[in-house]
This record gives sequence, C-alpha cells and structure tokens, in this order.
Amino acid sequence: MKLASLRIITKDIRQSVQFYEKVMESTAQWFTEDFAELRTNSITIAIGSTRTMKMFGGEHLTESKNQGNIIIEFLVTDVDDEYERIKNLTDHIVQEPTTMPWGNRSLLFCDPDGNLINFFTPVSFEAIQKF
Repeated sequence: MKLASLRIITKDIRQSVQFYEKVMESTAQWFTEDFAELRTNSITIAIGSTRTMKMFGGEHLTESKNQGNIIIEFLVTDVDDEYERIKNLTDHIVQEPTTMPWGNRSLLFCDPDGNLINFFTPVSFEAIQKF
C-alpha cells in the first residue's frame, strides 16, 4: 500500500489553494474549478471544494464535530527561518518554534479552514537519525 495524497475539503477552494501555494512555495495544478493539487517530491496535497463531496455520497461527510484531529506535517530545513515567512501568511499561529521532548523543533499553525499544520526540524541526535 502507498499513501497517494492528503486531500483537504474546503468551502473556499481559491483561498485554500493560494494559502498552500505560499506555504509550500509551489504552484497548484488545477484539474477543475473544484479540484487542485500541489506536489512535492514527498507528498501531494489535494484540495477539493465541498461540492466534490456529492460524488462520495453527500456534502455533510466533511462536517466534523471534533476540530484538530489531524496535523499535516512538513519536514523543513530550518523551522525558525520558516516561522519568519509563515507568520505573515496566517493569523493563526498555535505554537511558535519550540523544541519538543521527542527532539523536533516545531512550529504549529492553522490553514484558512482551521486544519493544523506542523513545520518541524529534527534537532536531537535521535530525531536527526530518524529522518
């Protein structure tokens, strides 16, 4: 089995795509007005409008009662440098760069839909070895 992509469903696809283009420093490929993808060498972020959910059996499948169950994580070279760039893209910084007990330096922020995003850099010997 291979994880192919992570798909985000949003009410405002243009806003979300523009946000992720800036965050990932990448250009989206639009397939329809309701679906776009951003690709890196390690992940594809697919973004679909809520209208695409009709094809899966209903628009209400994306109505979550619990926010924040998933964190989208990106391994970055220097989380402190990324913080200087990201803090101008969002008003929703959850945690400024902090060294976590498991050895990663982490920046946690939200996209326009409230999805959590973690930029992290391994800093302990064990964390560096892992990645």
